[in-house]
Parts: sequence; C-alpha cells; structure tokens
Amino acid sequence: MHRTAMLPEDWWDLTAEALTEDPAGQDVVALRARVDRLRQALAGRAVVDQACGMVMVLAPCRRGPAGGLLVDISRQCDTGLPEVAAALVAAWEGEPLPLRMRRALRRALRRLYAEDRGCDSPSAGEPSGKGRP
Repeated sequence: MHRTAMLPEDWWDLTAEALTEDPAGQDVVALRARVDRLRQALAGRAVVDQACGMVMVLAPCRRGPAGGLLVDISRQCDTGLPEVAAALVAAWEGEPLPLRMRRALRRALRRLYAEDRGCDSPSAGEPSGKGRP
C-alpha cells in the first residue's frame, strides 16, 4: 500500500502528539523534535559566525582562535555560545555587555594575546611569574 502525505504550509509550527501504540506517530514526533533542535542550532549559528568575524577583526586572529575565545567566554559565564555571541553583537550595536561577560572577554583576550606572543599567561590562582628564576 502506498501512502501520500499532504503537509499544511505551517507544518513547521505544528507539534505532533502520538499515541504510544502508533509507531508511525512516534516517528513523526521524534523527527519533528529533531527538526526543531536543528532549526534552533542553525538560527544560533548565524549570530555565532557574526560574533566570530567581529573577534577576528578586532583582535586580529584566525577563525579557530576567535571561535575558541567565544567558547572560553561561554564556559566562564556558564552561558550558551549563541547567547554570548548575541550579547557581543548587541554590544557592537550599543547595548551594554553584561559585567560578567566583559570580565570573561578581558581574560580570554589576555590569554589569546599571550598565546600569540608564544608565552603562557598565568591562570587566576597562579603567581604572575615575577621573582621567579
């Protein structure tokens, strides 16, 4: 038996509910959940790419270190990467960057510049190296 499914134009916005006895309905629910996650990931990706480009221009570096800087800020602030990227883009457009992100950005930039110079910057708890032999 061959089935043809006609989907309404707004099918992206629909939520599917399936009976536990209906395996096809469960597949639809699983696929729609996956599509939703992929759509969210793609939407966040554009702002991450924009923020990455900003970092590449402002702190002359390549894409890898710029992306690493954004990930570093994200980890320090315990905030998702798309949220950090959106905050940086908004700051570029005149919105104030939250204090926690500003501090994390400074630390990440210091590390990036230290790595660029070929030396390691001390971590927060280590002495600065003054007075060492």
